[in-house]
Amino acid sequence: MAATSRAVGTLFKPEARRADTLPLSGLSEFRGTKRRFIGRDLWGVRCCCPDSVVPIRRNSGPGKSTDKGEESRIDPRKINRLRLHGSPAMTFVSPQSCFVSKPEKFFPRCTPRNSGPQSRDSPPKRDTGIANEKDWGIDLLNENIKESGINEDSSTWFRESGEDLGENGYRCRWARMGGRNHDGTSEWKETWWEKSDWSGYKELGVEKSGKNVEGDSWWETWREVLHQDEWSNLARIERSAQKQAKSGTENAGWYENWWEKYDAKGWTEKGAHKYGRLNEQSWWEKWGEHYDGRGSVLKWTDKWAETALGTKWGDKWEEKFFAGIGSRQGETWHVSPSGDRWSRTWGEEHFGNGKVHKYGKSTTGESWDIVVDEETYYEAEPHYGWADVVGDSNQLLSIQPQERPPGVYPSMDFRSTSLHPSSPQSNDELPPLSS
Repeated sequence: MAATSRAVGTLFKPEARRADTLPLSGLSEFRGTKRRFIGRDLWGVRCCCPDSVVPIRRNSGPGKSTDKGEESRIDPRKINRLRLHGSPAMTFVSPQSCFVSKPEKFFPRCTPRNSGPQSRDSPPKRDTGIANEKDWGIDLLNENIKESGINEDSSTWFRESGEDLGENGYRCRWARMGGRNHDGTSEWKETWWEKSDWSGYKELGVEKSGKNVEGDSWWETWREVLHQDEWSNLARIERSAQKQAKSGTENAGWYENWWEKYDAKGWTEKGAHKYGRLNEQSWWEKWGEHYDGRGSVLKWTDKWAETALGTKWGDKWEEKFFAGIGSRQGETWHVSPSGDRWSRTWGEEHFGNGKVHKYGKSTTGESWDIVVDEETYYEAEPHYGWADVVGDSNQLLSIQPQERPPGVYPSMDFRSTSLHPSSPQSNDELPPLSS
């Protein structure tokens, strides 16, 4: 099995604009910015059967996960007819991955039995959000298998599948596969599963990990869950993705945790925590969105970075709106190695009558406090919501639980399905890779 050779270090090209280059004048430099991200597909999947090519559409992004491959922009159909004109905020570019995943071959339905699965030693890409279930191509066999073998180049492979049963109608169908080269310097593993029980709980998931001959290593997991909410008794779908990679040659690595939650009445929560390092520079990013399904919206973003010499800089903002009335506020800041701090804070109050109060100040002495005639522009509903996630979750919804015997009733012991971390990852080091 030929290993894919890449240097994880090349994935980092930090472009966060140094705060000592920030403009120190102007009143609207950091106002009312809509922070959105464009997703990319995790990879393209190509079937190894003749005349069968299945391209994966490019979909995935934080607020929208993987809807129609569009950049997350304001949808006029879902916005109050109010408009805000805001200037762009400080450029704070999260370094992108230079991993280029090779075309993958999906083996279970394409590879003849008793031949090994194709090499899948490709790391995840950064800032690709949460993929749709179809992008993973999960295809669980209706039989138990356990196979292994040796290829012509002395690389080895294995695959196995099975089913686990438990109380309350619990059933987990799973499949595992993997391979390694002749000396073990390159290897990959992947696990698929689907879970269900008599309470209506359903789960679809993937976990993959690997390393290459340069010592680069990575880990990724994806999960999609359907369950009944403990408080509202409404159906809820939750999706999450965690990804990380480490360089084998540099002090470089990154980690991302994405989550989305939807219920049948329009309540929606989305967010992500990210962290990365390239030698002397480290950066962090957190963002969140919350829609209550009745018109109330909360969005926020917090980004910051630092160097080994002690220079630090960052940018954060928050907005809250309901029925055309709301506020925005934010701060951009910079700290020099000697401890000197510069910052600019700004805010906006939207009254819902065409009047906007704008105010702000900076440590260099600039300040403003004015009321202007200006329309308010914000998203009152998520552009990717309950109907969209249901339409993209056909495989999850089609999971069949065990048949329930007559007179046996399910236990409605609500389980915790929180998809975001209970405590943030340490700012000092990446989470450990799974072995």
